[in-house]
Amino acid sequence: MANEVNWSFFEEVFSTHYSDGPGQPPKPVRLMIGLLLLQHMNGLSDEQVVHQWVQNPYWQYFCGYDYLQWDLPCDPSSLTRWRGRLGEEGVEKILGQTIVTALKTETVVPQDLKRVISDTTVMEKNITFPTDTKLLNKAREKLVALALGSGLKLRQTYARIGRFAALNAGRYAHAKQFKRMKKEVKTLKNFLGRTVRDVERQIQGAPDLQEIFEALLTMSKRLLSQDKKSKDKLYSLHAPETYCISKGKAGKPYEFGCKVSLVLTHKQGLALSSQALAENQYDGHVLESSLKRAEAIAQTSIEQAFVDKGYKGHGITDKQVYISGQKRGITRTLKKHLKRRSAIEPHIGHMKSEGKLRRNYLKGMLGDVLNALLCAIGHNMRMIWRKIRSLFVFMWVCFFNSPAIKNHLKPNLFST
Repeated sequence: MANEVNWSFFEEVFSTHYSDGPGQPPKPVRLMIGLLLLQHMNGLSDEQVVHQWVQNPYWQYFCGYDYLQWDLPCDPSSLTRWRGRLGEEGVEKILGQTIVTALKTETVVPQDLKRVISDTTVMEKNITFPTDTKLLNKAREKLVALALGSGLKLRQTYARIGRFAALNAGRYAHAKQFKRMKKEVKTLKNFLGRTVRDVERQIQGAPDLQEIFEALLTMSKRLLSQDKKSKDKLYSLHAPETYCISKGKAGKPYEFGCKVSLVLTHKQGLALSSQALAENQYDGHVLESSLKRAEAIAQTSIEQAFVDKGYKGHGITDKQVYISGQKRGITRTLKKHLKRRSAIEPHIGHMKSEGKLRRNYLKGMLGDVLNALLCAIGHNMRMIWRKIRSLFVFMWVCFFNSPAIKNHLKPNLFST
């Protein structure tokens, strides 16, 4: 597998991210790219991948080392900075190279890239289940801490009575005493509103302080103004880009994160595109952009796309798009292809169970975009690895089943 990846391409493209100068010399490009590939092949964290790399000589060889290394390849935080340097464009180039490697190893053939399946799934953000009680109390605590750190003297911090109000609200909700719970939530809202107005009075006429408090005050005002039926609701203070997705699941009616649009090959399930959506858009409205991005990454033209009923009204005319349950213009062959549309579901399950698509731990909307692309890269690398492993097993079986090897082994086996 190390011989099949085009490492020289990565070194040529990503060498611009390095600069010569004083200080510690930079790590090799192959090492950093190899760590990213291994991390998302095995669904590991930054700390886990660097520690397991020391223990695994195969991983070290994959990253370009001929001799066993005894030290950590890099600090785990270096992977965070490396992802930031690559950005969305750089990670898309890595995804494109996994497709090239899949073609090289005959995991897929060029004709397979012209027929795809598209679907969306939810990538949850690393947040707790949002409630008004937790959000209001947390916003007040953050605002008070920032005010005290900036040298402001507040009239009242509500530290003790605010904490007890939050505890009482949780107890009343557990006992299903919702009238009492709403009264405590209203009290928390009053505490936050008073703190917001107190801070605004003290930072008036101070541009430096206004810039410091701008983001937190904006989120606090959103919490004060939103209600149960509000559309643009805030679900997390440290991840304000999170939105709510309801997909009608009985076990999990609401999920909090972002929607990811995937494009996979129809036959093998190789990922051609993985796009994290900044807004909760209708599936049919994102199909065209997903297919165009897949064509740009795979450097090919898509002819047929198979989707579910959620893509009605997609508006695409330059490609053949077949929707599940469609009757008109469906031949026997197309009926078989359309029946295979549901094959994308287990691939999504593998990305969530074996990869890191189930929950995103990266920060911000850029973290959502990068994690979605890296999950697709890990999925492709696992498919390539399985192909190489199956070929090796086949050659091993053919070798030991050959007559010459059997005749050579028989006397030794009987003598033992």
